[in-house]
Amino acid sequence: MKEGNVIIAFLMSCAVGLQAMNRVRCAIIAWIITGSAMAVTGEVHFVLIGFVFQLISQFAECSRAVMGEVVLGGGGLKLDPLSYTLFVAPTCLAVLIVGNAVTWDPTIPGAFAMWWPYIVPSALLAFVLNILVASIIKELSAVDFMLAGVCKDIAIVLFSAAFFREVVTSVQAVGFIAALGGVFFWSYLKAAPDSAAASFAARLLQMPLEDCKVPNEKTSLMPSASSTKV
Repeated sequence: MKEGNVIIAFLMSCAVGLQAMNRVRCAIIAWIITGSAMAVTGEVHFVLIGFVFQLISQFAECSRAVMGEVVLGGGGLKLDPLSYTLFVAPTCLAVLIVGNAVTWDPTIPGAFAMWWPYIVPSALLAFVLNILVASIIKELSAVDFMLAGVCKDIAIVLFSAAFFREVVTSVQAVGFIAALGGVFFWSYLKAAPDSAAASFAARLLQMPLEDCKVPNEKTSLMPSASSTKV
């Protein structure tokens, strides 16, 4: 289900005007999700409560990313990553304090005193990660951040296969290649909207090339002052 974050973030971005839905983009996202689904293995054991919690967490994660894009670049505030983290961190701390109070265990202080050499560096890494996440969303988009997550998951699996001898089947390998190919094609169309590949994709899906090129998440949806002058 996790790879479904791509389409959830895309639909949310379209709803708030950060992305424009067209056939080419929908086809590429379907391409990426299909490749990611091919790489999923393991026993299928459906549990409704787990499905509901997973779905809620995915919508929350995608909402956070889309709202982050609005605040960082598309909503007029244009916060920098550090300022964004400064606003988000206290909210996360408040939620964690409530959760910690509800599940409090008297052994926690003693465990912290024992493991603080590991907890403090982990907290610093988490801070750096939050800055990197905000930077990616600001410089790219919420959808691109989710696509980067797909690449990260594939890299983790390949790292495990190379260093820990985890088994990667041929079907998984094909799924990885397909997903990475879709991510590459998405990025290529953004970087070169006038390319022959973009024209071919538009003709294949019987869509005007202009609809394939504009607008994107960096395009202003409001007309500029110069374009409105007669």
